[in-house]
Amino acid sequence: LAVKRLLQMKEIDGVVTLGAIVQGETAHDEVIAHAVAKALTELSLEFGKPVTLGISGPRMTMEQAAARIPRAADATRACAELVKRLRER
Repeated sequence: LAVKRLLQMKEIDGVVTLGAIVQGETAHDEVIAHAVAKALTELSLEFGKPVTLGISGPRMTMEQAAARIPRAADATRACAELVKRLRER
């Protein structure tokens, strides 16, 4: 809902999503990961604005998720680059 609301705003050119999907006792983390990726891709296409997926997982431990925190910058750079390229068109 938050991503959709942001994309509806004219002054927003793109959205970076960050997070971690940590494995629990069931395969529910895999279901969530696929659903999130699909929903964010659909929102990006619906609004014609980049939505980058900076969400780690599934099948991650808390330690693995923490180790990937520095990679959040990659999702941010990717979104900024996509916005820049789309403006050039």
